[in-house]
Amino acid sequence: MSQSVNAATSSTGTKRSYRKGNPLSASEKQQAAVARKRLTHKEVKIFVRNPIKDKLLAECERQGVTQAEYIERLLQQAFECSNR
Repeated sequence: MSQSVNAATSSTGTKRSYRKGNPLSASEKQQAAVARKRLTHKEVKIFVRNPIKDKLLAECERQGVTQAEYIERLLQQAFECSNR
C-alpha cells in the first residue's frame, strides 16, 4: 500500500481523547498555580500611593521583572545591608 492511502485512512478515524482527563479552565489553572506557590511563598498585601506605584510599574517594565521579583530584590538588599 502506498503512503498516501495510509495517510488518508489514518486521518479518517476518530481523534484520540484527551489522555489526562478534561483540560483545566483558565481559572482552575490559576488556582493550581497559586496553590503551588503558597507551598514556598507567603503573601504580602500592601497599599502604596499612586505615584509610587506608577514608578514601580515603570521600573519593573524597564528591568523586565515582575513587581514581586522587584520587591523581593529590594527586601533582600535591605536585609543584606542591615546585617553588615
